[in-house]
Amino acid sequence: MTQTELTKKRADFLAEDFSRGFIRYCGFGAEIVRRGFFQAGVKISEDHRQQDGFIHAGVMATMADHTAGYAAFTTVSADFQILTIEFKINFLRPACGDALVCRSRVIREGSQIIVSESEVFDLREEREALAAKAMVTLTVVPKEKITSNI
Repeated sequence: MTQTELTKKRADFLAEDFSRGFIRYCGFGAEIVRRGFFQAGVKISEDHRQQDGFIHAGVMATMADHTAGYAAFTTVSADFQILTIEFKINFLRPACGDALVCRSRVIREGSQIIVSESEVFDLREEREALAAKAMVTLTVVPKEKITSNI
């Protein structure tokens, strides 16, 4: 695998591709796409909250993992898929605002392994509060290997 530039066409594709399936159901949307960086957001509804009214940790973990994956996607060609092989998340404070924003960046590029970090911010009254931070390890797999194993 060689390092690739992020074209506008590829960035537009990734922004659209980001919100499919479960992620669409969660309401997550792409906001900023640059090589090695991806930002996503979600407007919080009651469905995102847990029993005490806080935003559910699962929502934040899913957002951190998925956004990190798309940050990794910005560094590879369309011939490859990205799969998470490990992630760790620290919840720094309860999130209870009206929206979340997740900023993920690639901190190590490799031919088979990419490491990204995600920061999830709770948006309260137009202020951001860092609510969670995740480290995500991803593997780069040729598309034909994935489709042949399904």
